[in-house]
Amino acid sequence: MASKSQSAERKARIEEMRRAERARERRSRIITITASALVVAALVGGGAFLLNKESDKKAAEKAAVAAPVTGEKSWDAEKLGRNHVTKAVTYPMTPPVGGDHDQVWMNCDGDVYDKAIPDKNAVHSLEHGAVWVTYNDKASDDDVKALAEKVKKTKYSMMSPVQDQKGAIMLSAWGKQVTVDSADDSRVDQFLTKYVQGAQTPEPGAACTGGLDAA
Repeated sequence: MASKSQSAERKARIEEMRRAERARERRSRIITITASALVVAALVGGGAFLLNKESDKKAAEKAAVAAPVTGEKSWDAEKLGRNHVTKAVTYPMTPPVGGDHDQVWMNCDGDVYDKAIPDKNAVHSLEHGAVWVTYNDKASDDDVKALAEKVKKTKYSMMSPVQDQKGAIMLSAWGKQVTVDSADDSRVDQFLTKYVQGAQTPEPGAACTGGLDAA
């Protein structure tokens, strides 16, 4: 009888151990599944956040391109000459925003020129979709430095002094121009976003390197 009783107790203990083991396995599976679900949710949520952020950025850029630049002046692009000439050209605005020009463009791959550059070559760069940032002695040294740093980081842009321009700082594209008083004016970034290789460009994608380098 004692032997049978001991055997039954042993079987009972073994069964209890098996139930405990199965319970531990179930808990482990639940923890693993839950952790996996949380990881997936985090990845999906993070991906959605990044997509939304990128979407918001693109929407903001589109809005900047669509919005008019306050104080901007425009000329009829179709009426601006586009002939390559060797003779001198008198432009009706300073700096010029288009017209007949030299067959060689100014390098405009974020180039900053410390001295004046030829209008005829600069206009050719505008035809390629560049934005030309100009300044005179009314602009502060800090503004000139800040603009230079911005231009150096912007392909299809160039910068040079133009002493006889009316405004302290001016930005020009083909048929477009705006005057600002400081480098931190929001219209600087807006103009660059809108007109670097913008819709006004007569020859989009044309080179901004391999031209004239006045440095």
